[in-house]
Amino acid sequence: MTKQDKASTDFWKQKRLSQMSHDEWESLCDGCARCCLHKLEDEEEGTVYYTRAACSLLDIKTCRCSDYPNRQQKMPDCLQLSVDHANYFDWLPETCAYRLLAEGEPLPEWHPLITGDPDSVVKAGISVREIARGNCDLENLIPEIITFHGHQVTLNEN
Repeated sequence: MTKQDKASTDFWKQKRLSQMSHDEWESLCDGCARCCLHKLEDEEEGTVYYTRAACSLLDIKTCRCSDYPNRQQKMPDCLQLSVDHANYFDWLPETCAYRLLAEGEPLPEWHPLITGDPDSVVKAGISVREIARGNCDLENLIPEIITFHGHQVTLNEN
């Protein structure tokens, strides 16, 4: 691979989020599915708590949306990430490429764009494949709260 080829494949180092093509933007998603977990927000403190309760459209085995093109019609609460709202990416996981790049940080070494391996997110322990649950009581999510500690996840013991 020539230096020119390498530079063109590392588009995330060369372009701002606002300069990326649709395909480049979509390829930033590492497939961890952490954003597809239900969250709770402490309105007084503004703290966002992740739960292991998965969106009903999440295919937990693949950590991909089962109906990505129609997700917003089926799930009105599903947020469409947009560069126009990059200042609101703080609700995304700290490992999320969209959030990292918006904050001027590099992609993590395990990111599929760097490794060339779509399963590198699973191998790194970032994926929710072993954490997410699809049959949670959405009316009582407090027992489902989880905390991410790098590659470790702990369940709230309330």
